Amino acid sequence: MPRHPAVAALLRHFTFHHLPPRLADVSRPYADLAHGLADRPGLDGPELTVALRKLLESKDAAVRAALPTDGGDA
Repeated sequence: MPRHPAVAALLRHFTFHHLPPRLADVSRPYADLAHGLADRPGLDGPELTVALRKLLESKDAAVRAALPTDGGDA
């Protein structure tokens, strides 16, 4: 089933393979949830994009929270 372009655009922001392992571990559950929602039959339309946008905000905050505060490697 083809995805709406807005959903596909949001899902691109849930990649985590480029992150250091510690940050990827934080990001991975968000990607799993985002793709699970997008693949679920019957979930579509504007509310799905809102849900994905808010999930993306949460993922970004969680990854930032996991960043080192001492200037060291993630």
